[in-house]
Amino acid sequence: MKVLEKNPYTECDFGDKRLTKRAVSISERLFVKYGQPLSQIFGSASDLKRGYEFFSNPKTTFDKLTSPHFKQTAQQISGIPVVLAVGDTSFLDYRKILQKRDDYGPTGNGGNGLILHSCLALDPDFGQPLGLLWEKLWHREKKQKPPLNEEPEQKKQRLREKRKAQRKKAFEEKESYRWVEAFEKLSKLFNPLKRKEKELLTRIIHVFDREGDIAEVFALISNNKNTGVVVRASHNRCLEEENSHLWEYVISQEVKCIKEIELPQTKKRTARTAKLEIRFCPISIKPPYRLKNESNFSIYAVYAREINVPDDCEPVEWMLLTTESVLTHLDALTILRWYTYRWRVEEYHKILKSGCKAENYRLNGESMTSLLGFLTVIAAQLLRMTYLHRTSPHLPATEVLTRTQMDVLIASSPPKQKKEITSFTIDWAIRAIARLGGYLEHRKNSAIGIQVLWRGWLELENLCQGWLLRSKLNY
Repeated sequence: MKVLEKNPYTECDFGDKRLTKRAVSISERLFVKYGQPLSQIFGSASDLKRGYEFFSNPKTTFDKLTSPHFKQTAQQISGIPVVLAVGDTSFLDYRKILQKRDDYGPTGNGGNGLILHSCLALDPDFGQPLGLLWEKLWHREKKQKPPLNEEPEQKKQRLREKRKAQRKKAFEEKESYRWVEAFEKLSKLFNPLKRKEKELLTRIIHVFDREGDIAEVFALISNNKNTGVVVRASHNRCLEEENSHLWEYVISQEVKCIKEIELPQTKKRTARTAKLEIRFCPISIKPPYRLKNESNFSIYAVYAREINVPDDCEPVEWMLLTTESVLTHLDALTILRWYTYRWRVEEYHKILKSGCKAENYRLNGESMTSLLGFLTVIAAQLLRMTYLHRTSPHLPATEVLTRTQMDVLIASSPPKQKKEITSFTIDWAIRAIARLGGYLEHRKNSAIGIQVLWRGWLELENLCQGWLLRSKLNY
């Protein structure tokens, strides 16, 4: 895979230049063999040993490994008027590593592993992924086993005290703090890129699902004019009007427009076209008691509900809250479109797990976090490549390919297709790579999937290594 800018790992600050040099070397190996066993990635026993030593070094943390990529992304998007920062959380399950369970934590449903919260930058017009802006990786503390022979009344008391202690916990110590932390981290990230008149070059709009519907988000946004949010509502909040609540008030508004959208396939539904009726209006939300010193949050609501739902399908219903002005139906459709781009971060997590096989490696917890410092960046680049083909197919292939990669793709193309090549565009490049991953030409009217692309990239890199080796032998 081509690294579009200079290798971000050259900017890693471990306090030891040898570790930085090793990080660059490991990143180059992983970029051409991601998802494969570490023994194949490193090749020799000595390199494998040094790789394990790097991953287990307390200096090579996940934050230090990923920070240069975040800065590089911020520099690349600086100057774009509006950028979406799509946030989502994913669970990395390592329950099969029984001998190393103590290095991980519970993830629900018997899972055992790490929790990754990602903030992905997107172009607001087409949803083109631009890179990662921030990620947080952690694991939960293991639950204490209940006392033996615990009586039902004792269990109730123990759980009551546990809930009480949880409520008293400082907000910064709770997992939900990550939604507010994303604002703070991005603000620090863009601070060096401010104009002289103290204004950001780029306005960041955070896009969250229902987990991000917490009052602290709106409280923070109200004090920051360079940042906005679009979040799917989870709570039927109290409004300023007496005895008025969010859902009842917004649903009572008249339908302003109807819009068709494409719903992707998920575990719970097949892909389909959904017809949505749209309502929108300004609202004023009362802050919860814990934020009693805050004034009401004056924002907008966009409500989309599916009509003419196919049999055996659950209707789509989205209540979106946003700090952005929604005065016309075009404004409402923009907010709706931005929310649908949230699926990009779910695809990113899918690439990380299925393409980079982040859950397949057998490392202890600390070493695994260091390895993820490389795999997350690779997954983000794979996602970017996939959508470049969909959003900018006519750009030159040199945007994503090196000279060697282009030579290999041209040489590996069937004779008939070589004659048909008129220009070397991203469309040509991605289709050629997809063929290496098993894409069938008679399905050329269908979208190229992520899976055939990540298989194709690996095959391309194997061919490039053989190409370079042959060139050396001929020399």
